[in-house]
Amino acid sequence: MSLAPEDDTPALATAAPSPDEKRDALGNFCFYLHFAIMIYIVAGWAIPVHATLYFYLAFLPAVAAHWQINRNSCILNNIESWLRYGTWRSVQNAEEGAWLKTLIKNVTGLDLAAWQVDLITYGIMALLWAAGFSHLRWW
Repeated sequence: MSLAPEDDTPALATAAPSPDEKRDALGNFCFYLHFAIMIYIVAGWAIPVHATLYFYLAFLPAVAAHWQINRNSCILNNIESWLRYGTWRSVQNAEEGAWLKTLIKNVTGLDLAAWQVDLITYGIMALLWAAGFSHLRWW
C-alpha cells in the first residue's frame, strides 16, 4: 500500500458532492455502510443483550480513537480512496474526513465548521456511551 504525499496533512474534504451528483456503486456502498454504522452507534445502546452492550461500550471509544489516530478520517473513506485512486488518502475523495459534515450539509444545507462537527460528534458519542453504560448497569 503506497502512502500519498498528502498523508502529512489532516484529512479534510475539499469539496463535498452536491445532492444532485450521483454516486457510483462503490460510493453508494461506502455511504450506506457508513450510514449503517451510524445507525448502530445511535441505537446500539438500546439493545437488551449484555454481550452486545459490552461490545458497544468498547466500540464507541474505538471509533473515536481511530478518528484521532487517523487524523479525523474514517478508515472506510481511506479504503474507498485506496480502491478508487490507489492511495490511502486522496483529495479527490470529497467525503474523506468529512462524511458527517457532508451528510449534514446535504440534509440541512448547513455548512458547519470542522470544530462544530467535532463538538456535535464527540458530544453525541459521549451521551450514547453513557446511555449504553446505564442500560448495561441499571436497566
